[in-house]
Amino acid sequence: MSQERIALVTGANKGIGFEIARQLAEAGVRIFLGSRDAARGQTAADQLAAKGLKVQAIPLDLTNGASIEAAAAHIAHQHDRLDILVNNAGIFDFSDGAPGKASIDAVRRVVEVNFIGALAVTQAVLPLLRAAPSGRIVNLASSLGSLTLNADPSSTYYAQRYIGYNASKAALNMLTIQLAQELRDTRVTAHSVSPGFVKTDLTGYGTMTPEEGARLPVQYALGDMPSGQFVETDGATPW
Repeated sequence: MSQERIALVTGANKGIGFEIARQLAEAGVRIFLGSRDAARGQTAADQLAAKGLKVQAIPLDLTNGASIEAAAAHIAHQHDRLDILVNNAGIFDFSDGAPGKASIDAVRRVVEVNFIGALAVTQAVLPLLRAAPSGRIVNLASSLGSLTLNADPSSTYYAQRYIGYNASKAALNMLTIQLAQELRDTRVTAHSVSPGFVKTDLTGYGTMTPEEGARLPVQYALGDMPSGQFVETDGATPW
């Protein structure tokens, strides 16, 4: 019998993260459901556990180093490895905007969570991922993080000027690239996966449901894909 896989999904108490956790759990993965708000995380975990799924809430604030270290230590205490890390947690701030008018505080908050937080979590659990038979890092990306698309006047993303959010997702793509390089001689792969234009609490609008948006990240979390890719539902996305 194959070894049960262990996954940490950040920001998983609602939206795409919750759906990623649910779909992975339904595939037989044991889930650590990360949530900044411990009570909301527990409620979400209870909802999935009531369906017979192996889900455990874990407090995880990406802006708090002690919280990140505690979460990694908690996983290590229960298991000798981590098979899957899904860096899903992210924020969008409507005070963000074009470079000439974006709130600097908003930009700082967005980058702190979306990029630095994801880097900090990855660093904290990387020893556990290295210990897995086949580790997976899935970074929840966005086409708004594509420099190629942002620079193309014919692209629908050309006019979407949110310097904080777009820069945070471009930086997350750099994290994927450098992780793939750093880990090229290991059994750990890293991927930037854009779920598509999903309607969540992040923005309040979109063309896909969280359930639909979770499918591609789950596919990369479970599959055996070449490391260092940037993909969305219709194929590879240019960096």
